[in-house]
Amino acid sequence: MEVKPMFIAGPCVIESEECLDIVAQEIVRLNKKYGIDIIFKSSFDKANRTSISSYRGPGLEVGLTMLNDIKEKYGLKLLTDIHESYQAAPAGEVVDVLQIPAFLCRQTDLLVAAAKTGKVVNVKKAQFLSGDDMQFPVQKVRETGNDNVWLTERGNIYGYNNLVVDFRNIPDMKKYTDIVIMDCTHSVQRPGGNGGSTGGNREFVPSMALAAKAFGACGYFFEAHPDPEHAKSDGPNMLYLEDLEQVIVSLL
Repeated sequence: MEVKPMFIAGPCVIESEECLDIVAQEIVRLNKKYGIDIIFKSSFDKANRTSISSYRGPGLEVGLTMLNDIKEKYGLKLLTDIHESYQAAPAGEVVDVLQIPAFLCRQTDLLVAAAKTGKVVNVKKAQFLSGDDMQFPVQKVRETGNDNVWLTERGNIYGYNNLVVDFRNIPDMKKYTDIVIMDCTHSVQRPGGNGGSTGGNREFVPSMALAAKAFGACGYFFEAHPDPEHAKSDGPNMLYLEDLEQVIVSLL
């Protein structure tokens, strides 16, 4: 029996209750239509924005309350980023998956704090590491006593304001964990390439997903927004919410 792929989707950062509801309703519809279980993703704080003036989110307390409302209203599994060790425990009380941002994947205290919650820890591969290098973050999580660790590919730095994906990283990382996910939207970023913010090329997202499938990815991460042109974070590389279904269908 063929195992269906895993999907993670949602707006980059929590902007409003309305935006969260719109995306959650579409995820519920897709889950029912295709018999899948898309995990809802959004961040309560984007601590790694390019500019100090960039929107970061509502913060830990308000953001977790808003995510918990989505969980209660729609019954969706949740994923969110943490940037500081103290955020792990309260976030772990609400979400199902704690995500370690790529730039922070070597931060031992952060990995250990996330692992101690007992929740799934999704570690994004740094833009400056190889797939094989990710055995060490996995080791840190597991030696804390938590075997629920995933890895996510999101491209490598390639000169200035550009990323390139070496899809060999996917089978390399599968040597260390069974679950390797392709971040199809952050991999098309142009980091800092839009003046004081990050640019991107969302038109390449569907191809990134299909290429990752060919290399054995188990899951796919898509940031999606009802109106990405006016999103407060990562708009240029986020999918239009209306296009999410088509991309998912191509992978089933």
